[in-house]
Amino acid sequence: MKGVVLLVTALAILVADQVTKAFVVSNLAVGQKAQLLGDVVEIWHAQNRGAAFSLFQGGTIVFLVVSVLSIGMVAYFYRSLRDRSPWLHLVLGIVLGGTLGNFTDRLRQGYVTDFIHLSHWPTFNLADSFIVTGVVLLLIGVARLEHHPGRPEPASLNEA
Repeated sequence: MKGVVLLVTALAILVADQVTKAFVVSNLAVGQKAQLLGDVVEIWHAQNRGAAFSLFQGGTIVFLVVSVLSIGMVAYFYRSLRDRSPWLHLVLGIVLGGTLGNFTDRLRQGYVTDFIHLSHWPTFNLADSFIVTGVVLLLIGVARLEHHPGRPEPASLNEA
């Protein structure tokens, strides 16, 4: 059941990421912006050949390798912690789905399509959001386990 949670979460995030990117690509030319909430939130079609915040431009091969390593880390955590709560598997699915979203872009296009632009923040996409959210939640969960290694998880987290 827990593997299903991971896979369904990852698949849902991958589909949402790819659908939103396809929508932007089909409706906005590269560099074109559309205001969503005034100047605070814009949809801005960008092609990112770098990493987060457009750093390290042109490192597609390196980023593909990093993505494969990230997928390997998710598999490692899944195997090591598979007896833990479905919450952990949900978080791993979030990281996996986001990673697969950007990995798919890099394989198909050689770059990642970014489109969410907040004022005073670099342009990003749904996959980026899910990767960051998943990693933060994973770190919180691991820290919680380290601070209370012998304490059982709440019953509601162990069901499934």
